[in-house]
Amino acid sequence: MQNTVKIQNIEVSNDKPFVLLAGPCAMEGLDHAIDSVKTLKEITDRLNIPFVFKSSFDKANRTSVDSKRGVGLEEGVKIFAEIKRQFNNIPIVTDIHLPEHCEALKDVVDVLQIPAFLCRQTDLLEAAAKTGLTINVKKGQFLSPQEMDNVVNKIKAYGNDKVMVCERGSSFGYNNLINDFKGIPIMAKNGTPVIFDATHSCQQPGGNGTTSGGNREFAPILARCALSIGIGGVFIETHKDPENSISDGPNMIPMGELEEVLKTLKEFDELAKKNPARI
Repeated sequence: MQNTVKIQNIEVSNDKPFVLLAGPCAMEGLDHAIDSVKTLKEITDRLNIPFVFKSSFDKANRTSVDSKRGVGLEEGVKIFAEIKRQFNNIPIVTDIHLPEHCEALKDVVDVLQIPAFLCRQTDLLEAAAKTGLTINVKKGQFLSPQEMDNVVNKIKAYGNDKVMVCERGSSFGYNNLINDFKGIPIMAKNGTPVIFDATHSCQQPGGNGTTSGGNREFAPILARCALSIGIGGVFIETHKDPENSISDGPNMIPMGELEEVLKTLKEFDELAKKNPARI
């Protein structure tokens, strides 16, 4: 039995058509955010793919103290509110890092995302759960898939069963990540919707010394692999000019290439949902 999590009128489940969570890694200002939403909405409307806009107001776990972090909480709240106003209350997901972020964001976003490094932080999980919003928890690079049950159960213990778990790669030596695709059915065994983070799975954490590197060319391939199992959604960070973005440029998919990527991913998803994997 696969559970269904609702994000407004979007149903997320491992046995339903996949949902796309997509947008630039870090916010770069209102105009950039509005332009990104507009382009992504046009693409997903053409392809009939359910879409949740993603962007981070703050990237708190940057490699270097000199790295740009985004617009900050106060400006981020204003931008999210303006996106909602201009795009008919479009669903939004963003990362949180501190319990107090939850109260500030609960009226302007629909999904609170727990970063992988913070997936076991009980106070943060409690605060997120108590907003009543959907929670997307990224699996820590240091956790086994089985251990994510404990994370999901923490959130449910605080009265919120709208939980999704997100595979984003596991540490494999230094400055490298690898995906164990056996982990997807393991995390889904209790019906929890699984999201696959295609672009962070291609990241090379700290791989460029003072910044992270990445191999974006593998993101579509990894997304195909995940969708072929049967999952609830795909997380893709994208930017019109990744080389000049303020965060995670090496693993973001250029927005001009995204529509062709999504066309193929939709075909993989449709085949998987017609022929569900049996574990």
